[in-house]
Amino acid sequence: MAMLAPRPSILSVEPYVGGESKLPGVNRIIKLSSNEGAFGPPPGAVAAIQRMATEAHRYPDGGSKALREAIGARFGLDPARIVCGNGSDEILGLLILAYGGEGTEIVMSAHGFLMYDITGRWAGCRIIKVPERDLTADVDGLIAACGPRTKLVFLANPNNPTGSILPQAEVDRLRAALRSDIMLVLDSAYAEYVDRPDYDAGARLVDATGNTVMTRTFSKIFGLGGMRVGWGYAPAEVVDVLNRVRGPFNVNAAAMEAAVAALAEPGWVEKNVAHNAEWRLKVTEALTATGIKVWPSQGNFVLADFGTADRAKAADAHLKSRGLIVRMMGAYGLPSCLRITIGTAEENGLLTEALGAFMAGIRG
Repeated sequence: MAMLAPRPSILSVEPYVGGESKLPGVNRIIKLSSNEGAFGPPPGAVAAIQRMATEAHRYPDGGSKALREAIGARFGLDPARIVCGNGSDEILGLLILAYGGEGTEIVMSAHGFLMYDITGRWAGCRIIKVPERDLTADVDGLIAACGPRTKLVFLANPNNPTGSILPQAEVDRLRAALRSDIMLVLDSAYAEYVDRPDYDAGARLVDATGNTVMTRTFSKIFGLGGMRVGWGYAPAEVVDVLNRVRGPFNVNAAAMEAAVAALAEPGWVEKNVAHNAEWRLKVTEALTATGIKVWPSQGNFVLADFGTADRAKAADAHLKSRGLIVRMMGAYGLPSCLRITIGTAEENGLLTEALGAFMAGIRG
């Protein structure tokens, strides 16, 4: 009997594996593997989630109207050109499914976010990964990789997992060099952490062109990774397409209320930005002093390079023995690296102490 089979491209996909969160036999676990906010969810968001528990039998607003209006007010954007999703991952996936598919190509940076590759192959696209320069997207390479079948170019800026960022002039140059029928998707999940004066998360290019989309998330600085809520800002024609293909209740009611409350939390972003800037530098300096190469980062994480895959694995095992979970980077083509989230002051101190002991053991 013939077996029912999926499209061949589906079987080429390795399931996405998130950062670990449990270690057998360890009493206290410090999770620094998923770039979650150092301080958890804002108090106002927690209260909103609790309030919504008694309304769990009600369907959510299918158009996320209140959330879109709150996002628009916060960032100075037209709510009608905002689409909310089950994390920004959903928005990215909908764009690929709506504009890609069999016979099309997606261009991305070699060490870009895995979901572009995974969802692209799921949709049947050919994925072209362009080599980077010093772990930074190569604009000339991205432009040269585009062919007649290219439909989407993905750029995470800052990039996960490298932490690298392109100057705004380079992002503008990339958009200007792409054909008008190629969509540029700017994944700005870590926008709030950037401390460069020329940086624009993407709204300006969206407004200036008819073929650029910006995606954002509440999973990082707003501390709502578990609620799964993100959003995209796009030209009206693209918004119309996304609203046709997304699920009618794709963002749950508690997530919407929590996100609205998070946007309104006084001083929350400023507190997180200041903490991240301080400790990203301190962690970088501490690890560098032990002999670990740390790549420059504009996110809420650092990429620590141990030189060899074996040493990175040994460092990871050493950290786990102390209850510290970070993220190995073999799936991103960076087997010698560990990605380390910036946590609380105490967590960062324990992390740097543990890696200092590990490196001392190698030398000694």
